[in-house]
This record gives sequence, structure tokens and C-alpha cells, in this order.
Amino acid sequence: MLFNSMQFLLFFPAVLLVYYILPEKIRYLWLLAASYFFYMCWNAQYALLLLYTTAVTYCSGLLLARCQGRRGRGAKKKGLRKCIVAGSVFLNLAVLFYFKYINFAAELLAQAFANFDVDLRIPEFDVLLPVGISFFTFQALSYTIDVYRGDIYAEKNFFRYALFVSFFPQLVAGPIERSKNLLRQLAVPKKFSFERAREGLLQMLWGYFLKLVLADRIAVFVDTVYADTAAYPGVYLLAATVLFAVQIYCDFAGYSTIAMGAARILGIELMENFNAPYLSTSVAQFWRNWHISLTSWFKDYLYIPLGGSRKGAFRKYLNKLIVFLASGLWHGAEVSFVVWGGLNGLYQVIGEAIKPVRDRLVSLFHLHRSSFGHKLLCTVFTFCLIDFSWIFFRASDFAQATEIIRSIFSVHNVWILFDGSLYGCGLDRPNFWLMLAGIAVLAFADFCRYRGIVVRDVILRQDYWFRWLFLALSVTAILTFGIWGPNYDAANFIYFQF
Repeated sequence: MLFNSMQFLLFFPAVLLVYYILPEKIRYLWLLAASYFFYMCWNAQYALLLLYTTAVTYCSGLLLARCQGRRGRGAKKKGLRKCIVAGSVFLNLAVLFYFKYINFAAELLAQAFANFDVDLRIPEFDVLLPVGISFFTFQALSYTIDVYRGDIYAEKNFFRYALFVSFFPQLVAGPIERSKNLLRQLAVPKKFSFERAREGLLQMLWGYFLKLVLADRIAVFVDTVYADTAAYPGVYLLAATVLFAVQIYCDFAGYSTIAMGAARILGIELMENFNAPYLSTSVAQFWRNWHISLTSWFKDYLYIPLGGSRKGAFRKYLNKLIVFLASGLWHGAEVSFVVWGGLNGLYQVIGEAIKPVRDRLVSLFHLHRSSFGHKLLCTVFTFCLIDFSWIFFRASDFAQATEIIRSIFSVHNVWILFDGSLYGCGLDRPNFWLMLAGIAVLAFADFCRYRGIVVRDVILRQDYWFRWLFLALSVTAILTFGIWGPNYDAANFIYFQF
């Protein structure tokens, strides 16, 4: 079930109404049933995978708690607890590997043997990737590790824990929640709050604006160009690549914002997943502001256990590269995704390695890092690095990515920016300028966020007539300018494939 479908617009109010009518003690059971229904709308059979992940990590948590309470030698107890965690991680990652990486691994193995003139024929597995499997697998694994570390209690109520893994607003595309935040909130449901509902509704409207008005409109242009790179060379591809950076931001942030708004109306606060990432002045800062839930997950459960920055500069750089290569692989079973992750890791390693040189230059030329000009230059340079890496993310494979890069740097058709040729890339003139106006609204909102101004709070502080007028105009704008209607096939969110 898609957030941008009529099905969800009927589903969510019904869930909300029943949720607040029911007694507080059993509300979580209703949310659990609604969450499984939400997931089963894609493929009912794959709800068994969700149940499998839930059961494995739930039992792991109970075993860890029981092991901790038993008497015995400390070393033996610690070893047993490590085995439980390792077993939980293996059982969950094995399922993730089969559904997401089995054909990719088989292809790499066949290519490796081909280098030695061995024809290894491995049958292709006909596997349909379950929606959101990477998200709920990582969320469930974080619970097991948190119980092992003593950061969270072992939940004894299976159904409440099952709701933590399957909570429908963030089930299929995040944010990847931590048990310390979400599980504890599910244990103590909140009463209905009109103020919280207003805030949640405004969040959802902003998310729908990002998705329907911006992301899906930009997708028409980007898909047209990337579908025929030979017909749209050079600056066409450059424009599409820049727009893809905005598209994926609006698409993913749109989903996260709708999820946060829906959860807030239900009395649950989800973590922020984006914080004006394209206003970052370094790649490291970008990744602190982009897909925050995944970045922090890798930091807490992979980077720090690998040693983090505690074992010298070389190990720190190596650990960062491992984390970003793993992040690339998490996003998809393609070499291009691994290259995308590796590039972002390499950016940070090089940035840190040459920091003394940059500091020296700043001192030599008496530059002021706090000045507007310096920040603008760093922001533009950071965007260029990130946008270059997006080519590998958006391309169908590594070969197409290299072809696109070659075309961008070799074909010099700058005139298309001025002769109206861009209007022939799927968007006519009115829609193209509407897209640019929407991007300007997004830039203004992100600049306000960067300066610590929450536009939603500013709106809610106004008189009631202004709030209702703003709400009516927002709904009208989304209905009028959104890419949807009788002939519209609701577009999946990009991150559903992960």
C-alpha cells in the first residue's frame, strides 16, 4: 500500500478512528493487525518473512535476558551471549542474502571462475525482493544488539515487539527506528492530542508536496533522459543528474515526512531522517544529515565495533571505507551501488587526510571559514561531489554509469539550456517551470531549517483563520499541481526497492 494512493487515504483515517476508540491496553493489537494488513497489500506471503524476523529476534532477546540472569562464570556467560547475538545476526542476514543478493553473488562467482577459463553455470534464482526487507531486518537486528549491550530491556510481550518491527508508517522505507525510542513509546500509548494531530497533518502535507508535486514531476524528466542516453547526451544528462539529486531527496524525505506525520497523529515520535543535507559544507556533514537513521545505524553497529577512530588513522580510514561499501551494498545488489558507497567513503577519507593542507591554505590566504562566500563555495563543491556519485546510484548498471560520465564530459551542447530543448524531455514548459518553482520552495524551507527555523511551528503560532487558510491552500495546491489523477499509476517511492 502506497502513501500516495487512495487506498491509504481510506486506510489511515479508519486505523486512526478505531485506534483512539479502543481501550489503551489493547490499542497496540489493533496497530499490529493494521501494520500486517498494510504490508500484506504488496504480497501476503512475504508477511511470513516479517514474522520470521520478528520471532528470531524476539527469542534472541529473551535468551539474552535469561542468560544474563543465570549464575555462572562471567567469561562463559559472555561467550554464550555472543553466540546468541551471532546466531540472530546470521539467521536474519541469511534470509536477506537469499532474497536480495543470491543472484548477485552467483554472478560474481561465475565471473571469478571465468577469469581462470572455467565455465561455471549457476542457475538464476527466481526471487522477488520483499518490500522493505533491508529496513525491518536492520531494525530488528538493532534490538538484539541493544539487548545484548544492556541499552534496552528484553520485551516479553511478543505482540508488542511484533508491532515494533512492523509499525506501518515506517515499515517499508524507514526511518530505521531504535528500540530505545519506538519500543518504549509503544508500551505507553498517548491520548489523542489535537495539537499533535495538527502538527502531524502539516508534516504529512509537506511530505505529499515533496512526493507528488516535486519528486514525481522531476522523475518524468530524469526517466526520459536516462532511458535513452544516446538521444539525450551531454548537458541533457548533466541536467537530469542534477535534478535526480533533488528527486531522490524529495522522494525519500517525502516518505519519511509522511511517516513521521502519521506516527505523530498516533502519538508516536519517529526520529528525523533528513536535515537540509544539500546545504552541507562537507561530505561528512552531508552524511550526518542524509538518511540519518541508516548512517547512525552503521556508525553504532558497524563502525564503532570495528574500532571506529580508536586504533589510529589508517584503521579509521579503513573502517570508514568498509562502512560505506557496506552501505552501498545495503542499497542494492549491483556493482554500481558498491562504487557509489565507496566513492562517498573515499571522499571522506581524502577530506580528512588533506585537512592539514586545507588548514594551511586557509591560514596562508587569510580565509574566513565562517564567511558566506567560503560556506557557499564549500556547499557547491560538496553538492558536485555528491551529485557525481548519484550517477552510479541512478544508472541501471556500472557500464551505463561510465557511459553517462563520458557523455557529460565529452558532449558540449550548452545551447540546450537556452533554446527550449529541455521542454522536450517529458515536461512541457508550464510543468518545467512549475518544477523549478517547487524546487525554490524546497530550497527556502531547507534554508529555514538550516537557520533553526521550523516553518511548521511558525504556521501553528498564527491565528486560527490563517492556519485554516494555509491548510486549505496547501491541499488545493497538492491536488492541483500534484502528478496524479484518473490516469496516474501511483509511483513507488525509490527506497521501496531496498
